[in-house]
This record gives sequence, C-alpha cells and structure tokens, in this order.
Amino acid sequence: MGNILVVAEFGEGKLKRTTHSAVTFAKQAAEALGGTYSLLLLGSGLDAAAQEAAKLGADKVLVADDDSLGQYLAETYAPTVAAIAKDYAVVVAAASAYGKDLLPRIAARTDAGYAADITEILSEGGKISFKRPMYAGNAFGVCEITSALQVVTVRQSAFAAAEPGDSTSAVEAVAIAGAGEAAGRVKWQKFDQVKNTRPELTEASVVISGGRALKEKFYEVLDPLADVLGAAIGASRAACDAGYCAPDLQVGQTGKVVAPDLYFAIGISGAIQHLAGMKSSKVIVSINKDPEAPIYQITDYGLVADLFKAVPELVEQLKTLDS
Repeated sequence: MGNILVVAEFGEGKLKRTTHSAVTFAKQAAEALGGTYSLLLLGSGLDAAAQEAAKLGADKVLVADDDSLGQYLAETYAPTVAAIAKDYAVVVAAASAYGKDLLPRIAARTDAGYAADITEILSEGGKISFKRPMYAGNAFGVCEITSALQVVTVRQSAFAAAEPGDSTSAVEAVAIAGAGEAAGRVKWQKFDQVKNTRPELTEASVVISGGRALKEKFYEVLDPLADVLGAAIGASRAACDAGYCAPDLQVGQTGKVVAPDLYFAIGISGAIQHLAGMKSSKVIVSINKDPEAPIYQITDYGLVADLFKAVPELVEQLKTLDS
C-alpha cells in the first residue's frame, strides 16, 4: 500500500487549476497502490485555499501556514516538503514552473527517483510506471522509478481537473522545517506580475493563438475575437520572437502547455514545437491561407482564408449570435 502527497499550488488566495489536475493523478495512483492521497499547502494566508482543497476528496489536507515562509522560494519551501514526503510513496505536483522548480529539489533531498511531465500512469501487479512525451510529443517513453519514494510532475493537459465534492477532508496544521544553509544564499526581491484582465493562459477554457503572419496587427486582429469569446490570448514562438506580442504568451514545447475546450490557431502553420503545447485541446479551429499547413492535420474545423478578412467577419457573426 502506498499513499500519495500532492504539493498544491495556489495564487491570490485560491488553488490553481494545475493542482486539480495533480489531484486527478493522485486519485489514479492511490487506487493503483491501494492507498490514499493528501494535499500539502505551504505559505501564508492559506485559510481560503485550505478550505477549497478540503473539497477535493483527499484523506487530509496538510497546511504549513507560516509568515516566515513568505513568498515562494524553493530553498525555503523544499525542507518542509522533503520532511513530510518521507511518509509517502509518491509525491506529485503539476508540471508548472512551480512544480518543475520545487520537486527536483525534493527528489535530491530524499534520494528519490524523479520523472517529469507525466501524461499517463500505468499500473500492473501493484506497481506503477509513468508515460511521458519525448521529442516534442512525437514519441513517448515509459519509465519506472525504483526508489522507495517516487517524485513526479504531471502535465496539466493530460489529466482532467478534479471537481470538488460534497464531503470535506480534515485540515491539519504541520510545522515547517528549518530552512538550512541554501536559504541564506537567496533573497526574495520582487515579483513583476503582468497585469491582465483576460483569463490565465494555462487555465482558460478558450484560447485564441496567433502566429507570425499577423505581424504588427497581432493584437488588433485577435483582441476583438478574444473579447467576444472571453478567451485568453496565446502565440506561436515565431510571433513572440518577432516582437509582435509578449513572450509570456508563447504556447508550445518551450512555452506553455494548454488544453482548453476550444483553441483557435490563427496564422499558425503548425510546427511540431507548437503542436506539443496545444494538441490536447478538445476542439481546434484553424485559419490559415495555406491549405497544406501542418496545423490542419490536427484541426477539427479549418478555414483556408485570409485571416485579416476572416477573423473580423467571424467576430461580427459571433456578436450577432450573442445579441
């Protein structure tokens, strides 16, 4: 029997959607190992996030709420997670910037094997192994961790977000561990957050992404469509590198991985690096003047047209339907 520990991620007082996907993985792993799963929250001012976490069906919710933790730094968070992790068989977090930064340190501190960016859990004979993408998603590998403790991060787009239930888990306070020498060599300075009234790209149900073909009219073309659909805006790497949009909008292998209910690829040819970040979207709509563009190989609805004419026409039609 093995129990699972989910290291939760939160922001602005509430759990991030990425944590809900990690919980889905934890449910599957707990079932395969015959154990239970718990959630761990670290930071300060966690009351609201803890109550939200308590609705996700965990055996218990562990809360390390201490002002000394302050803003997230891996050097101050890792000792506490590592100390608690020793009582579990698997430690998991979403493969977000937070999870990818923190969990390798947990693996190092606990002498545990680590597998990143998991897309599927496989079970056989009471043991589990993990499927993960390679070569921009063109191949998959299966890895088995043989250490007593297994540490993994899971790709959000591969696991449906766990929904809250009616029952409430017990919430337990846990003490923080000493920060150690590493914390003395780093200092929190500031967080320059990009202010955006649109949904967060990795958590939006609708994403409108544009490519280099939009050029300087990137926002002029995409903003009206995003406004009418209440969507987040994304971009290809080529559009970001050309300076047509902000770098934090990049979707793809070296950007953000998204899996919305509806994904618009506008003026995007469909390089494999971009497809790796969005091909798990439930419905994909593409607009491109090149009928041979690779994006059409994974498109559900495609329109071969001049995007500078097609997108404004689409916006007007959607406004008519909305009214």
